[in-house]
Amino acid sequence: MIRSLAPLRTSAGQLGWRAAPSASPRIAATRLGARRWAGDESRARDRSAVGPFTWKAAALFVATGVGLYVYFESERAKVQERRQQELLTKSIGKPSIGGPFALTAHTGAAFTEADLLGRWTLIYFGFTNCPDICPEELDKMSAVVDAVDRRTGTQDVLPVFVSVDPARDGVEQVRRYVSEFHPRLVGLTGEYDAVKRACKSYRVYFSTPPDARPTDDYLVDHSIFFYLMDPRGQFVDAFGKNTTHEEVTAKVLEAMAKWDKLGGGKAAGI
Repeated sequence: MIRSLAPLRTSAGQLGWRAAPSASPRIAATRLGARRWAGDESRARDRSAVGPFTWKAAALFVATGVGLYVYFESERAKVQERRQQELLTKSIGKPSIGGPFALTAHTGAAFTEADLLGRWTLIYFGFTNCPDICPEELDKMSAVVDAVDRRTGTQDVLPVFVSVDPARDGVEQVRRYVSEFHPRLVGLTGEYDAVKRACKSYRVYFSTPPDARPTDDYLVDHSIFFYLMDPRGQFVDAFGKNTTHEEVTAKVLEAMAKWDKLGGGKAAGI
């Protein structure tokens, strides 16, 4: 222990030095405890500023981040779909969707736009080798048809599937494919040029090579909307992948109610 020195005057009047008395053990202990307390308080402030880090907190942070990403991606897809629908319908009067076409039904019979007149139509463009989106959309379309049938007590909605892969989707292939969905589903195919004209009439994009052969290995990209057409063959609405079958059913029933309110087929001359 190092002691401090204090001045001392001797009997001869000389100035000297003596050791100052050291602090008592109790005072030293008090000072040591104060220093320790100050150190603990400083470390506590550091922990409170940083916050406790645990694996549970890290997992919660990651899970929250993933959830937010999925949510915003879903919302972004819905916004893009609404914008595409607005582009389809943004015009003065009715948009120019639908028109003449001449294809072959899955039964082998000729089928044109005239065969759609007098009935409501849900029409979807896809291909039979589509792994997931086409089956999902056709299942949704079938659910809509059944729901509308139950609500109206009629069978006024005709579901239609048009292949955009004519090289691989012949009549027999389309027949087998549509049999897996709604019993009223009509499957259409044809030569490449005939399919191209139908797609152009309905503003449908597809990427099938014009010189493709049935044995070729290629991918087909295409529009994934299906359309609601009224009994005059005129466009009413378009529904994308993120639209539920309940939402589509409500839109179809709303369009049918408006049609009937305006006089229906009699007023339309059909």
